[in-house]
Amino acid sequence: MWTQERWAALAVLSIILLLSKVVAPIEVPLDPKIQEELKQPPTIVKQSLKDYIVDPRDNIIIECEAKGKPVPTFQWRRNGKFFNVGKDPRVIMRSRSGTLEIRSSGKSEDYEGEYQCFASNEFGTAISNKILLRVSKSPLWPKEVLEPVVVREGESLFLPCNPPPGLPPPETFWMDSFIMPILQDKRVSMGLNGDLFFSNVLAKDATTDYSCTARFEFTHTIQQKNPYTLKVLTKEPYNDTFLNSTDLYGARNVPETQPTFLSPKGLSSSKIVLRGEQLLLECIAAGVPTPTIDWFKRGADLPSKKVKIENFGKTLRIFNVSEEDSGDYTCMASNKIGSIRHSVEVQVKAAPYWLDNPTNLVLAPDENGRLVCRARGNPKPTIQWLVNGEPIESSLPNPNQQVLGDTILFHSVQIGSSAVYQCNASNEHGYLLANAFVNILDMAPRMLGPKNQLIKVIENNKTFLDCPFFGSPFPLLRWFKNGLGSGLDGGQYKLYHNGTLEIKQARPEDQGTYTCVASNILGKMENQVRLEVKEPTRIVRAPEHVTQPKGSTVRFHCRVKHDPSLPATVTWLKDDKPLSFSWIGRFKKDEESLTIHNVNPEDGGTYTCTAKTEIDEDSASARLTVTEDDISSASNRSASAGRPDPPQDLELSDPSARSVRLTWVPGNENNSPVTHFLVQFEEDRWEPGKWQNLSIFDGNLNSVNLQLSPFVNYQFRVIAINAVGQSQPSLPSARYQTSGAHPDVVPSGLKGWGSKKNNMEITWQALKNTERNGLNLRYVVSWRRKDTEEEWDNITTTRTKHIIHNTDTYVPYEIKIQAVNDFGHSPESNIVIGYSGEDKPSAAPTELRVSKINSTKVNIHWVPVDPSTVNGEFKEYKLYFWREASLIKGLKVNKTKLHKGFFTTAEHPSGILTELFPYSKYKMYMVVANKEYEGPLSNTVEFYTKEGEPGAPKYFRIQRHTDVVHLKWDKPLEPNGVLIGYTLQYHTVNGTQAGERKVQSFPPNVTEYIMNLPNRFTRFKFYLAARTQVGAGEVYAVESPHFTNEAYKEQEDIATQGWFIGLMCAVALLVLILLIVCFIKRSRGGKYPVREKKDLPLDAVDHKDQDGSFDYQNENRSLERESSDEDNKPLQGSQTSLDGNVKESDDSLVDYGEGGDGQFNEDGSFIGQYTVKKDKEETEGNESSEATSPVNVIYSLA
Repeated sequence: MWTQERWAALAVLSIILLLSKVVAPIEVPLDPKIQEELKQPPTIVKQSLKDYIVDPRDNIIIECEAKGKPVPTFQWRRNGKFFNVGKDPRVIMRSRSGTLEIRSSGKSEDYEGEYQCFASNEFGTAISNKILLRVSKSPLWPKEVLEPVVVREGESLFLPCNPPPGLPPPETFWMDSFIMPILQDKRVSMGLNGDLFFSNVLAKDATTDYSCTARFEFTHTIQQKNPYTLKVLTKEPYNDTFLNSTDLYGARNVPETQPTFLSPKGLSSSKIVLRGEQLLLECIAAGVPTPTIDWFKRGADLPSKKVKIENFGKTLRIFNVSEEDSGDYTCMASNKIGSIRHSVEVQVKAAPYWLDNPTNLVLAPDENGRLVCRARGNPKPTIQWLVNGEPIESSLPNPNQQVLGDTILFHSVQIGSSAVYQCNASNEHGYLLANAFVNILDMAPRMLGPKNQLIKVIENNKTFLDCPFFGSPFPLLRWFKNGLGSGLDGGQYKLYHNGTLEIKQARPEDQGTYTCVASNILGKMENQVRLEVKEPTRIVRAPEHVTQPKGSTVRFHCRVKHDPSLPATVTWLKDDKPLSFSWIGRFKKDEESLTIHNVNPEDGGTYTCTAKTEIDEDSASARLTVTEDDISSASNRSASAGRPDPPQDLELSDPSARSVRLTWVPGNENNSPVTHFLVQFEEDRWEPGKWQNLSIFDGNLNSVNLQLSPFVNYQFRVIAINAVGQSQPSLPSARYQTSGAHPDVVPSGLKGWGSKKNNMEITWQALKNTERNGLNLRYVVSWRRKDTEEEWDNITTTRTKHIIHNTDTYVPYEIKIQAVNDFGHSPESNIVIGYSGEDKPSAAPTELRVSKINSTKVNIHWVPVDPSTVNGEFKEYKLYFWREASLIKGLKVNKTKLHKGFFTTAEHPSGILTELFPYSKYKMYMVVANKEYEGPLSNTVEFYTKEGEPGAPKYFRIQRHTDVVHLKWDKPLEPNGVLIGYTLQYHTVNGTQAGERKVQSFPPNVTEYIMNLPNRFTRFKFYLAARTQVGAGEVYAVESPHFTNEAYKEQEDIATQGWFIGLMCAVALLVLILLIVCFIKRSRGGKYPVREKKDLPLDAVDHKDQDGSFDYQNENRSLERESSDEDNKPLQGSQTSLDGNVKESDDSLVDYGEGGDGQFNEDGSFIGQYTVKKDKEETEGNESSEATSPVNVIYSLA
């Protein structure tokens, strides 16, 4: 029967096991945009020391700095109670900081105490250490009268110091009355407590006095105690000559004594030291002669690396004490009379120190996490948890957290539960305090890398497409190519956890646009990467080795083939150093070659041609050998040089399964040494008659071992190569048939996928011909259901695809393959997981509901489906929603059905639907989707969004008159609620200066306003916004037009200018001269051409519609008519009658004729007629006189 304690222990163990799979905390990237938006609880970043001693003469600064978003606010507690900073005029708190500045004004002691800082924002409260503030003290030495100290020569002595208890304790040292330091040695030295010890007193010690001096660090003051005076009783009178005696004590008749300890007393003592501090042990002994001190540790050697013997061997100092430094230490004082020992038992205690201090934890909703606070000390420290500065036991219950000693476990955390937790580890020697916040972060996916990046890769090379992202909950990232298909992973692709997609071997068909999509319950974000696969850069004609005499010309070829879209540059190196080119130099290069004129021996070396594009390069090298022959003798020899003769007498020997030795007799070199032999082969099974390169060998070889493939019927031939070129191929060798073997290559590209709901297609890539290794190649394909112990099903086929029928819907299978020929099997492939086909999901999400509805978004909740009912790879929960109606009567809406996907597998899923129209009725339902299908519909939910701020008014027009402005507008197209009125704001405009803004409100049924103008030249800018109960909406801003009479004002201003007056005078003078000329010509009987004008009806000047608006269409037609037939214009000075016809000018001379026929006067001075002719030919054939107006005179002169 189990006891209650056992059941409790089992329950705790179950909780630990349940939460052991803690989600790794979110690492928030340092992207500036994310950091700017990131909400964060406070974190203390700077604080004063725990033990804080201040100078009483200075102002007191108690530091407390914290960061967080929103910016934290600060409070202080003093001695455990709230410290009201605002009530003390001598205390101020720095802006946006918690640091206190105290102007003590000589009363610093009033502010001594224990201070603690609290930094808070809406996400929690962080606290500082408890800062013990103390004021430095340097009390005076108590007044005392010191009697002379009488001591016999040879006896021991100590002079007590007993400095006043300052804060911090003073530094002590001994001086004489002349302020000279007391010389210390093996016999006379100061102890750790400040006392001055004499192992034995000599008569010379009475020649000076002794004063203990204390130096106080904070106040920089030194105080001196009243001096001691020594009287030494001697048996022999003191004489300086005794100082040079080798037996000082014997010469002075001082009896020798065995050592005794002055400090510490007795034979043993104990000492406690804290870990990390310094251990100071002291042994001061009396005796004649002066004893020597030695140190030992029982059972071990002294730790030499951190031990220091000081004070003439009397002090043992151990730095940075640790637990292994505990034990028994012995000091031995010895002289020639004897020795004495003192044992010190050292115990190393420890204030708490961290083993695992809690660190900040960022979690997504519904995730798990933990805070760990482990500390060690001696005694063992106790762990206390606080939350937001208060003991966790007294905080509000949190069902999502479990405190288990030094660990707090969090499970299924929820938004709004962010807090700052404090861990306090304490024992009798001190305490540690650590803050660690738990921040529940919800953030839609964000893309961190550059958008629409272009990646170029060489064909058949590996490439990586990066897609850095972030979100909380941590988004699921998938890659798609050209927006089609399922996520890319497996086979040619490999997806890494950080979002990077690896393409193992880029091919031309891999080129395209790749889209990475990161999604979580809050939404999704995508980015695109454009991949371009380029042809490799290759040197198709490489430079060849050349031997030439000095003085000749050498050419190295370097023909390059590269991708047309990648510019290539060709560079040349000589012995790995760049060549320089100039128009007068001997080295010349063009696109495909390097030419060296008049070569000399120094030009010999290795020449390298490098062709380089932005993403790849290729290089080839050749040697240049320059002989000392002059060019004339070399030309005779080179004239007879030629290609080598082909090798002869090919023989095969040393046959084995996959190799054979080929031997030949080289042909004549034809005055140019052979540099290489090329061995080629031909086989008669797969590609008969085609010779292929096998290997190339040095020119000094004529017997080589050839490595061959199994089951190939070879024959070989050899080509010799020298500086001139290649020989003809040799005659073929005898055939050599290699023996067959089992395939040694595993078929690649194995995968399984369903093309129908009840099948699975298994496909793979066929072996190459040279990988067959024998006849009758087949493939053995095996498969079985995953996670079962069933026997493998298999089939042998020569094809590269096999379809399994009658499978269950979307079940995983293990698949493997191996190649088989007549000689055996290849190794088996790795097991690949494939899936049978998908079917429509059989279940619908249930209990679809909404919460937290506002004007534009709503929270969505539902009960998820059983994963087994998805019948495929889960893709998302797809929510279909549409705007059913507006809550404003008569407003038509677009009822287009929209959808949004939520990818979540949480036990209690939820999401946020955004970008809704305010004050509207919506409907929605949800389905679950796999890669191919969508499932049945959930329940349909109706909800109503709340009112929002209205849109801008439909229009806002201004009509300006002489003294008023008439404003008209119409209600917004999207009121987003019940309109309660309009707000009109306006101010005057004078250039860039804006006047005081005034506000006018109107009820919702008013859509026009007439405003009186202070004067007709004042301009205004108007701002109109509609209002609902939520507030004012989008503003429609317009500016009033200029008043039309302002042009007249400008003309009046111009008319007052001197230059304008002068110009008008000049024009008047010119007109006067023209008039005089005109009258002179009339008096002489001159004739004047008269332009006949047709009677044209003119449009009225005012082209306004009945509603008073300007008719731009009629105006444009009028302008077109005038421009198209300029001759039809009325005469200058004519008037328009009320019926729209042109009247003749008032100054027409027709009125002076007799009748309407324009007869001549008696003197014959007027020739022609002034009536308007109707016949065009008659007008063109006759001349007529016009009225003598200035304008007509100008026409006649023209």
